[in-house]
Amino acid sequence: MFAVIQTGGKQYKVAKDDIIIIEKLDAETGKKVTFGDVLMAGSGADVKVGAPLVSGASVTGEVIEQRKGDKVLVFKKKRRQNYRRKKGHRQNETVVKITGIKG
Repeated sequence: MFAVIQTGGKQYKVAKDDIIIIEKLDAETGKKVTFGDVLMAGSGADVKVGAPLVSGASVTGEVIEQRKGDKVLVFKKKRRQNYRRKKGHRQNETVVKITGIKG
């Protein structure tokens, strides 16, 4: 069985025991989280598509860790103007293991 969930403005296709990396959630390591925004759920030919959400469906998971993502460098340069700017950014992210799909 699989489901398509929406969190952090993005959509993820998940199944039981999948490990996904999503935008930061306010949950501690080891805590259970529930995703209620299920857009599609089912298996094989028995797939329910929501309009926009599947009613009564939910996906549960367990927070494995909170971490920072890879560094993204932003470099600006204007040639012959002695103008150079360099900035770095690391996005906060949460690693979640999917434990169950209902609905």
